Amino acid sequence: VADLWCVYSKPAPADGRELWTLFVQCSCITVVIGGLFYNWMFASLEYSWHLSIAMAISFSLLLLLTLLLVHPARCVFSMIMPTLGTKQGRKLLFSTCIMIAVVNITPNILSNIKTILQVIKCICKNSSDSLLNSTALLEKVSWEFGDAIQDTVPSIYKPMNGHFRFSLLQNSSLIYQKMHLAGENISREFLSVEVLVKDSIQVANRLAAGFFMLYLCFESTWYLKNYLTDLRFDNFYITKKLEHLARDRKAAHLLVGSSKKLIRPTGLKLSWEEVVLCLVRAMPVTVALMLMLVVVAMDHFVFSMADMVVTRAAQFSAVPVTLNIQYKASAGVSWIVPFLFKISGRPSAELLLGDFNRTYHHHLIFSSAHCRISPPTPPNPSVLLVVGLLFCILYATVFLETYARRLCRKIAASFFQSWEEERVLYLYRKLSRRHRKE
Repeated sequence: VADLWCVYSKPAPADGRELWTLFVQCSCITVVIGGLFYNWMFASLEYSWHLSIAMAISFSLLLLLTLLLVHPARCVFSMIMPTLGTKQGRKLLFSTCIMIAVVNITPNILSNIKTILQVIKCICKNSSDSLLNSTALLEKVSWEFGDAIQDTVPSIYKPMNGHFRFSLLQNSSLIYQKMHLAGENISREFLSVEVLVKDSIQVANRLAAGFFMLYLCFESTWYLKNYLTDLRFDNFYITKKLEHLARDRKAAHLLVGSSKKLIRPTGLKLSWEEVVLCLVRAMPVTVALMLMLVVVAMDHFVFSMADMVVTRAAQFSAVPVTLNIQYKASAGVSWIVPFLFKISGRPSAELLLGDFNRTYHHHLIFSSAHCRISPPTPPNPSVLLVVGLLFCILYATVFLETYARRLCRKIAASFFQSWEEERVLYLYRKLSRRHRKE
């Protein structure tokens, strides 16, 4: 492994064997990166498969030529990997989490909301049908009641017509048509809003992912530029070269006295300042986690609501309605007839014309088996597992960022060994001057 890394980090191969080894290394790297790039474009950013393949092949060929011919480019590319453990890598992971939520969680929420709307539409349609049928019952009742009045009352008292007519039934088809059009308009507007939101977030996520990827390359390039131009940049590590230099010049006490200000890049110990910085970095991750938990909780809440609504709608029973009509008709007589009854000694009385007492039954129906209701969609547990894994990686990168910075420096030092010796000599002189002053 050390020999392979030596060939990879050399400015130029020494012979044909090293050139072939470098070519094989760069080819393996480009194949792996090309596959990851294709999966990122097709699965995460949702580009078409032919565009993803074309972009992956073009990117792989360009990357192969760049790594094979440009020595600083190999250094920058090597530093991109540990840079993924910094804030730029976290931005890419944030972008991936947002895309997963847009592609999987948000459509599931909207689908369950559609199910609730379908149940409401079904209840409205069936209840309106039942109410319209109740008007038919009222017309039947009024017609029978009118016939009873016509048959019971003598012709001298008989009204012209005892019937009622209801004109609401004549507009039932118009009511159904308006309800159908209203439901179609709501569904169309709901679908257009869903498509607009999904497309907008998808485009924004693609732009953000491309920007973060370019900025990732820029940050690695910026680090290498500062490393090669500034001797003080990121130069506070106790490396083996610094230890050897101090030992050769019999100044090992410089490293012991300045151990609090220097860091060993091979150690796992973090300073207090680094720990505080890690806690500060963890705050945005926690805020993003809370927002994602709100979206996941909304997904579960909407699903439970849709499931409850569908279950309760299926359990709706018909509501019985009883219409009882009691009618008693009598005709009072004029003042002459009571006078004649009084003379003849008979008691006066009203003339009874007849009674009407009937009961009618009807049922109000709110649900029907003929309604087209899509079943509620439960949350996908694999999506929750992937999101949870990504946030675990995000929290890990918060504490690994310090080690990623140390690894970047080691990579730059292995690619530019002569410049690393200059940096070590500068740091040694700085420690010597500080020791003399103290």
